[in-house]
Amino acid sequence: MTPADQTALAAALEKMAAARVLCVGDVMLDRFVYGDVSRISPEAPIPVFSTGEHISMLGGAGNVARGAAGLGAAVHFLSVIGKDEAGAEVSGLLSELSGAEFEVFTDKSRKTSIKTRYIASGQQMMRADDETVAPLAKDLRARLLAAAEAALEQCKVMILADYAKGVLADGVAGDLIKLARTRGVTVIVDPQGFDYSAYGGAQLITPNRKELGEASGLPVDSDTDIAAAARHLIAAHKIDRVLATRSADGMTLIGDGVEVRHFPAHAREVFDVSGAGDTVAATLGVA
Repeated sequence: MTPADQTALAAALEKMAAARVLCVGDVMLDRFVYGDVSRISPEAPIPVFSTGEHISMLGGAGNVARGAAGLGAAVHFLSVIGKDEAGAEVSGLLSELSGAEFEVFTDKSRKTSIKTRYIASGQQMMRADDETVAPLAKDLRARLLAAAEAALEQCKVMILADYAKGVLADGVAGDLIKLARTRGVTVIVDPQGFDYSAYGGAQLITPNRKELGEASGLPVDSDTDIAAAARHLIAAHKIDRVLATRSADGMTLIGDGVEVRHFPAHAREVFDVSGAGDTVAATLGVA
């Protein structure tokens, strides 16, 4: 690393450390169960998985918050959990994040989202989901918005991490964007679903290739297709920019009237790609 590179890196790290980020979205508990598969069940033609080590991590919006905190930002995190063992585990993991404050509201009527992945010989064999998918009750919605409004007074960036579990449903995302824009806070959205009108007014959204195609209803095979689909969403929903993540093809940044920029990827062999989009959102939030 040259002296110039060292200076640039130091400046970037200093900027990240000064960042104050509000992150709101669907928190999950990511569980990884490692084991072995050495035989086929006599009951059915399926593998028998012998469990070994169990690891739990923050998932969904929690992974975005963890990523931003890991980059040195001061993070304020808002979400909803169930009154259950997984919810308590999520709260415990959040309390371990350095430089992060969190408010997770408890809803007795819902389960904390759990994604359990079973891995053998470096390969994910299957995933089991246990969760509630439902919009927030009226009183809980009001409490979440009030907490966000207070936190926005101290933040420069808001990340909405939508995993379609209900925290940002039924207009909550739109209400949060309005609160942020009136305070001059930059809004970055990691989107979900087909209807991006929910994110109207955001400065940046980060769909992957599949999500971009589904939301725009347009092909997304080539660079030209990606740009056209992104510009369709920008015009339709008054979004400033789209950063399309394209797996091995890297990322493409498109803005209304702005030159399209392609960022290549350096391919690596991986067995589990969970959390890649979270990392993009977290990094942009503190940049």
